[in-house]
Amino acid sequence: MKAIVIKEFGGPEVLKIVNLDTPSISTNQLLIRVEATSVNFADIQTRQGTYHAAGKPPIIPGLDAAGIIEAVGSDVKGFKVGQRVIAFPKTGSYSEYITADENLTFAIPNNVDFRTAAASPVVAFTAYKLLADVGRVQPGETVLIHAAAGGVGTTAIQLAKILGASCVIGIVGSESKVSTAIEAGADHVICNEKDEFAPKVNELTNGKGADVILDSISGKVTEKSLDCLAMYGRLVNFGNASGDFGQFITKDLHASCRAVLGFSLGTTRNNRPELLREPAKRLMSYLAEGRLNMKVGKSFKMEEAAEAHRLVESRKSTGKVLLEMNK
Repeated sequence: MKAIVIKEFGGPEVLKIVNLDTPSISTNQLLIRVEATSVNFADIQTRQGTYHAAGKPPIIPGLDAAGIIEAVGSDVKGFKVGQRVIAFPKTGSYSEYITADENLTFAIPNNVDFRTAAASPVVAFTAYKLLADVGRVQPGETVLIHAAAGGVGTTAIQLAKILGASCVIGIVGSESKVSTAIEAGADHVICNEKDEFAPKVNELTNGKGADVILDSISGKVTEKSLDCLAMYGRLVNFGNASGDFGQFITKDLHASCRAVLGFSLGTTRNNRPELLREPAKRLMSYLAEGRLNMKVGKSFKMEEAAEAHRLVESRKSTGKVLLEMNK
């Protein structure tokens, strides 16, 4: 099979296509022929050697994929050859074939195409867990989403509405991304190029602030988010795209009954995969019913992986960026 392999950490140019043996499966695994895989910011960090779970080269990057089951292990009970699935593989997804454990593989509804399915695993599972389980959004609440034009952002906007939020405020880094967040369903969009977001959020909420804030930026963004977090609000941090680390003062939390929480999909996949089964059922149902629409910004051929990384790394992409194996 062909696969993209990182033999040394560095820029996009280190992404090389190599020929490898098709992987073998254990008794509880499936062999999946990949149709498409998404490009996530963690893949950029893996290539650079800064992702906490990257390991050492040689590495096949990629966290998720959509494809067709080619073989099943003897202990697998819930899947069969020929079935369409999404999966979180054991050793990267930028390849023609992957192996995945049964408990990290999920069936794709018949009316959901591979591009939509491939765009969903990391961003949809992350967004759902952030909102429903960690942030515990309640009907009628206000949700603030940083990086609202990205894959997680555009998905979280939609899921916040599905889960009952009455107002969703998106924060974007440039004017060119405002329309993407609005198209996803945000009620208000604030551009960091023009406005300080915290005073604007307080103005939009009549001084109350947002009940749930999703923050993948960290650093000063985390600190300023506390300036517009409502009493009893929940600030959920799930990344540090800025490269910086935010700080807060404990007295800013207990008197106002506010909470700062953390979430990692990678940690959950590795340690508590059973927590993804219920979100998978709900998300696949939302996709099948057309209630959740995955925004695909651009797709590339496997051979164009370096170009795909450059786009994601530039922060100019909107929605999900895909690699399609048969494009």
